[in-house]
Amino acid sequence: MCGIFAYLNYHVPRTRREILEILLKGLLRLEYRGYDSAGVGIDGGNGKEWEANARSIQLIKQSGKVKALDDEITKQQDMDMDVEFDVHLGIAHTRWATHGAPSPVNSHPQRSDKSNEFIVIHNGIITNYKDLRKFLESKGYEFESETDTETIAKLVKYMYDNRESEDLSFATLVERVTQQLEGAFVLVFKSVHYPGEAVGTRRGGPLLIGVKSDHKLSTDHIPILYRSCTLLNSSGKDKKGCPTLPRMEQDTCHTLFAEDKKSVEYYFASDASAVIEHTNRVIFLEDDDVAAVTNGRLTIHRIKRTAGDHPARAIQTLQMELQQIMKGNYSSFMQKEIFEQPESVVNTMRGRVNFDDNTVILGGLKDHIKEIQRCRRLILIACGTSYHAGVATRQVLEELTELPVMVELASDFLDRNTPVFRDDVCFFISQSGETADSLMALHYCKERGALTVGVTNTVGSSISRETDCGVHINAGPEIGVASTKAYTSQFVALIMFALLMCDDRISMQPRRREIIQGLRVLPDLIKEVLSLDDEIQRLAAELYQQKSVLIMGRGYHYATCLEGALKIKEITYMHSEGILAGELKHGPLALVDKLMPVIMIIMRDHTYTKCQNALQQVVARSGRPIVICDKDDYETAKSSSRTIKVPHCVDCLQGVLSVIPLQLLSFHLAVLRGFDVDFPRNLAKSVTVE
Repeated sequence: MCGIFAYLNYHVPRTRREILEILLKGLLRLEYRGYDSAGVGIDGGNGKEWEANARSIQLIKQSGKVKALDDEITKQQDMDMDVEFDVHLGIAHTRWATHGAPSPVNSHPQRSDKSNEFIVIHNGIITNYKDLRKFLESKGYEFESETDTETIAKLVKYMYDNRESEDLSFATLVERVTQQLEGAFVLVFKSVHYPGEAVGTRRGGPLLIGVKSDHKLSTDHIPILYRSCTLLNSSGKDKKGCPTLPRMEQDTCHTLFAEDKKSVEYYFASDASAVIEHTNRVIFLEDDDVAAVTNGRLTIHRIKRTAGDHPARAIQTLQMELQQIMKGNYSSFMQKEIFEQPESVVNTMRGRVNFDDNTVILGGLKDHIKEIQRCRRLILIACGTSYHAGVATRQVLEELTELPVMVELASDFLDRNTPVFRDDVCFFISQSGETADSLMALHYCKERGALTVGVTNTVGSSISRETDCGVHINAGPEIGVASTKAYTSQFVALIMFALLMCDDRISMQPRRREIIQGLRVLPDLIKEVLSLDDEIQRLAAELYQQKSVLIMGRGYHYATCLEGALKIKEITYMHSEGILAGELKHGPLALVDKLMPVIMIIMRDHTYTKCQNALQQVVARSGRPIVICDKDDYETAKSSSRTIKVPHCVDCLQGVLSVIPLQLLSFHLAVLRGFDVDFPRNLAKSVTVE
């Protein structure tokens, strides 16, 4: 995810240098989230000139790290760093590219026009931005970036230019804008028309406000204001439908201080890590809250009252240290990323799968899908965990595309000089998009005329730039070296591709509907699996002193065995091996005895009877298998005293659910063995050399 940070000083004099230092430090605290560009928006002018209403906003943006932005700020010759502002709002952002490659023009803040009348910073994805952009272009608004965020900046100017009253408040303006947005967003706005005012809002992402003052706060909560409003539809005309709840009078609301005009500082941030060094007094906003600071007073607005609404937002006191805050309540980034999978899977599907009409849209493949459908075979090329995502989805790809599918390790693919032809389609799967072996395989396939498709988690990466087309998995940045949420998002992305390939085949429609409805419930089922964490931790306590573990399965779950074994190798340094259960009698059975830990994955699919046979063979050799099975599979439970029961899903999606217990198990094993979970020895997050 991107990082949002904004700082407003009200009657707390700060020089421009101090303001920029606070903004840059806030961005540095958010670096762990991952990003590829950064930017700030501050007031222009120099002191008295600004006070004389010659207002302006200056944007400074740069691709790369915050250090590159700092260097760019230092180069600004026309900025007086010592000018002092009694009231000032500065906004800052670290961008992790989703729409448009990393570049200064695509970085945030995004602006409404060349005069910078309105600027905005944004986390999330606006799914209807193309429709909004088309409408705004028809009204004469010119776009300069590839981002969905610029649409928001242009839309707020359109709303302002077409306002019905000169005294329209900044908060009301933002409320009207957010009613037109679909998708997920966290937004903070700044405008020359509302100097010294800040407005922030959220839907589907985190936003908090830190409050700092030398004066004692007179209240520990901020009441919610409801208002009636008129909304504009996409044609710019009024539309009805907004509840006509009367707006609460301002003088009936609590203020933060006993008297007005008290000095105060506000910090808007997407993560408490950027705020905790300034203040531990924070307000966490809820979805569709619109928080506005005007004349030093913070108010929180909502368009309509809904069932279960709390009438106020509490001012909470943070008790955690900075390092803990960065990871939330989790002990490591890997643990955090495992528990983010319900959200990361949703983000992979967001705006792409319509569960009501069972359609799938992958915009990055739109111009090439007909060519892909005419190809002779699909070749999935990857390394490590990404390779396992290919193995996990090979069977359903073959089923739905009716094409031969090869899954290749990039290094071996190159070593063999594998024949590749012009009518092949080659997929390159990589979390970072910079994996050296995969990149070399990409060049190899391009030289031979094959169509190339990237499946990456990083916009602007080498693979995303050099492939002919692709799918961005939108999993959010992964900091832990051992990949978790990227694996499940790659899995889902490849499933979506398979569904897209057969959308016009009548015979496939019942199967397509079954899988799409399975995707619909998948996030909730993942949450159910994550609730088994305590049970898996107890299992890890039994196993952590072992030297080796075998993981067996077949069919859709062979990839799960490979991936689970890799996770255990990566972070626990135990020997582990993923074994195809059909090969059990061809050698691996010799390893089975009463001491060897064996984990078996047995699900109710077409391999169920065969897996039951393998289970009986392990039990007959005095093995004590740990079985990951369907929660309603009572037959399997009879054959093993130790079971991990996961919810049932569509067979081709079950691998998403069966891999999570192995992710959790590897995590707990590593913790019990005393190892650094996020940074295992000898390994790097992105393998950029052969």
